[in-house]
Amino acid sequence: MFGFGPATRIYVAAGATDMRKHFDGLYGLVRDHLGCTPESGHVFLFTNARRNRLKLVVYDGSGLWVCSKRLDRGCFRWPDAGSTMKKIVLSHEELTLLLGGIDLKQTSRRAWHRKVREAESDKLRITA
Repeated sequence: MFGFGPATRIYVAAGATDMRKHFDGLYGLVRDHLGCTPESGHVFLFTNARRNRLKLVVYDGSGLWVCSKRLDRGCFRWPDAGSTMKKIVLSHEELTLLLGGIDLKQTSRRAWHRKVREAESDKLRITA
């Protein structure tokens, strides 16, 4: 798997995405649906309605990467699209749990000090 630095944000598109989309289609979803800049170097994750396929989109400075995974059995525990929620920001640890098959709604974060930039303080998180 890729190694992402601590400044890299990880965005999950809530709900289902048409997995027939590739470079240009996913680029447009990041820009128009999520309201983010695709060339930011941040990571964007999408899944299909059955939640057995996942696509990861990231720009590395020279081009756009689109990586995909199809599960043989089972499905990813993906957040549903809420009325106001289009994207969810994950920590690097939460990404690892999500890709490992852990349901993030059934986990809890231990209380400890973590510096958060002002721009990140209003970001959405998956909570129980």
